[in-house]
Amino acid sequence: MTNLFMADIGILQKNIDYVFKKPAFLAEALTHRSYLNEHPGEITSHNERLEFLGDAVLELAITEELYGRFPQYEEGTLTSLRAALVNYQMLAVIARSLDVEQYLRLSRGEAKDTGRAREVILANAMESIIGAVYCDGGYASAKAFILRAVAPRLTEVLEKSLYKDPKSSLQEKIQAERKLTPTYRVLEEKGPDHDRVFVVGVYFGNEFIAKGSGQSKQDGEVEAARNALELISK
Repeated sequence: MTNLFMADIGILQKNIDYVFKKPAFLAEALTHRSYLNEHPGEITSHNERLEFLGDAVLELAITEELYGRFPQYEEGTLTSLRAALVNYQMLAVIARSLDVEQYLRLSRGEAKDTGRAREVILANAMESIIGAVYCDGGYASAKAFILRAVAPRLTEVLEKSLYKDPKSSLQEKIQAERKLTPTYRVLEEKGPDHDRVFVVGVYFGNEFIAKGSGQSKQDGEVEAARNALELISK
C-alpha cells in the first residue's frame, strides 16, 4: 500500500467526515476484485466481504431511521422508502457526491466502464465503506455516517415520489396530463446469454422519451420509467 494512496484517502476521510483508526479498512473498501488481478502481491484483499457487511448495516440503520421517523406508515410504504434510499442508483449518486469514484482501485478494463456498470461499482463501494466504518468504529459510527450521507436523500425520495413504482407513477402522470398510456419497446439486447442486458425505451404515443437498461425487460422498463419521470420533472 503506497504512501501516496494513503495520503489520497486521507482526503476522502474528510469528505466522508470519518477518520479511520485503521485506514487499511478504507483502503480495502476501495479495492475492486479486478485490481488484484493486475497487481498480484501488492495487496491481498478486495472489498466484497466489506460490501456484504455494509449492505446489512445500511439496511438496519435506514430501517431504524424510517421506523422512528414515520410511525404513521405501514410496512409496505416503509419498505418502498427504504428500497428507494438503498438501491444502486441512489448509492452511486451519493458515492459521486463524496468523490469516492476518484479513489477506487480498479483494473484498467473496469476503469473504462461507464453507465450502469460503473454505477454498480460505485454503489458496492459505498456499501463497502459503510462496512469499513463499522469494522473500525462500531455500529454507532456506521449509523452516524449513514445518517449524514444517505438519510438526507429522503427529502428527494419523498418530493419526487421515488419510493412509488416508477411505471405506475409515470402512467398516472401521463394519463392525467396527456390522456396517453406510456408504451415500452426493447431497443437493444446485448451481452452473453448468462449476463443479458435489455435496453428499453419508453414512448408517449410515437414520441421517444427516455431509455433504461436491466437484466430483464421488466427491469429495463422500470429504469426507463424512472428516467422519464426525472426528465419531465425538470
